[in-house]
Amino acid sequence: MDLVIRDARVLDGSGSASYRADVTVNDGRIAEITPEGPGPRPTATRTIEADGLALSPGFIDMHAHSDLAVLRDPDHSAKAAQGVTLEVLGQDGLSYAPVDDRTLAQVRQAITGWNGDGSDIDFDWRTVGEYLDRIDRQGIAVNAAYLIPQGTVRMYAVGWDDRDATPAELDHMKRLVAEGMEQGAVGMSSGLTYTPGMYAKDAELTELCRVVASYDGYYCPHHRSYGAGALDAYREMVELTRTAGCSLHLAHATMNFGVNKGKGVDLLALLDEAIADGADISLDTYPYTPGATTLVAMLPSWANEGGPDATLARLKDDETAERIRHHVEVIGADGCHGVPIEWDKIEISGVSDPGLASCVSKTVAQAAAERGEAPWVTARRLLINDNLGSSILQHVGHEDNVRAIMQHSVHTGGSDGILQGYKPHPRAYGTFPHYLGHYARDLGVMSLEETVAHLTSRPAARLRLPDRGLVREGYRADLVLFDPETVAAGSTFDAPRTLPVGIPHVLVDGQFVIEEGKRTDVLAGRSVRRTL
Repeated sequence: MDLVIRDARVLDGSGSASYRADVTVNDGRIAEITPEGPGPRPTATRTIEADGLALSPGFIDMHAHSDLAVLRDPDHSAKAAQGVTLEVLGQDGLSYAPVDDRTLAQVRQAITGWNGDGSDIDFDWRTVGEYLDRIDRQGIAVNAAYLIPQGTVRMYAVGWDDRDATPAELDHMKRLVAEGMEQGAVGMSSGLTYTPGMYAKDAELTELCRVVASYDGYYCPHHRSYGAGALDAYREMVELTRTAGCSLHLAHATMNFGVNKGKGVDLLALLDEAIADGADISLDTYPYTPGATTLVAMLPSWANEGGPDATLARLKDDETAERIRHHVEVIGADGCHGVPIEWDKIEISGVSDPGLASCVSKTVAQAAAERGEAPWVTARRLLINDNLGSSILQHVGHEDNVRAIMQHSVHTGGSDGILQGYKPHPRAYGTFPHYLGHYARDLGVMSLEETVAHLTSRPAARLRLPDRGLVREGYRADLVLFDPETVAAGSTFDAPRTLPVGIPHVLVDGQFVIEEGKRTDVLAGRSVRRTL
């Protein structure tokens, strides 16, 4: 045997009570589990004395924005140090495959605030399969699965116009989705408050979801509103996927903004009713109240029609910019979930232009006050001067909703971690230890066993992975050893890139990517592709 982990407290991912055991690893898989008791103990080339440390399956990040980070950053401690052994990329309807040259240039500009402009990346792929092949050739720190981004698909086949797709364009989109699924994608994502994906009506989305369902994949929408009308937006996604016969996974399923305070239970009641009626639904959340996105995402959809260059042209035109301001501040733009923006809750977390770094860590209201001008004037200048690349934190969440939703039986963990910017959201570096330390140990919101199940076997089941997510003989040795008494997120809003504590060992495919609390040079991660 390659390795034996002795005297571990095994939290096997099922939610069942933990137990003491020796766990043996060989050739990248769990070879033997020997519960505590009389009899011979297994031996191996290497032994780790766990001394009661918790041993669990590797954590699965169901909502990651590491699409370029996995390629540019071999270290990738932001995720590896948390015990994450698998990330799901291609989120919120915008990513880098499938594309042609035009679409690639546009999507790179559109999501610079999420992933950087990609000037340091060799984009030697165009299809989903080629992107996954690139991952496999290069090797990455942790494993990665991929969702086909519906917004990118629409950008490719239709463009940036706010209109219905023609029959030929719809057929093109369906072919792109089918090809992506055949090449290994696990499902399809949408960003229905982001252009151009939000221009798709339900009938179009239903047709695409039917394609996804034919490959036993799932639909992962960032739906049309997390603010005013949030419950109706959730209901829309439930009904759409039931019509399409497609499994549904709700992305970062929060209930934010003042209009939704205390309404997490209403969301869960809606889901319970649908599940009881046979719907296949799951969801993910991050264990924090603020959200994170880009500043340009706050604008009304009509302001983004035509693509990034058209957006910038509108912002530079005084008359059009005033219309945008009115929608954002008075009406409540669809980009801001139908709620009038509160500039004192929009914190600048990152900029593309280093010359604008003085804005970071300030709310738009604070930055405007320092200049003696209205917040919109500051926001407009930042959007233009930063070429739409500014990222933000939006402080609009409610703790009671966060706790209620995380306890639901179909809940999984997702960081929604944007690694770009001077001051990223701490969830990018802290989601999984924050669940284990703060919510399970300190607050007792869930038992440790139940919390681990939410982070391991439940997402593995959604991804249809037959040999991950549990500590079982024959399963892949994606494993985490952590100390239940000390595990905690190191990241904070003031120091968001601080690594967690209490996670000394992380294995991917039986190889140590974290050893004695430090990142090794191992690149054991590969693409995890949908299988028939």
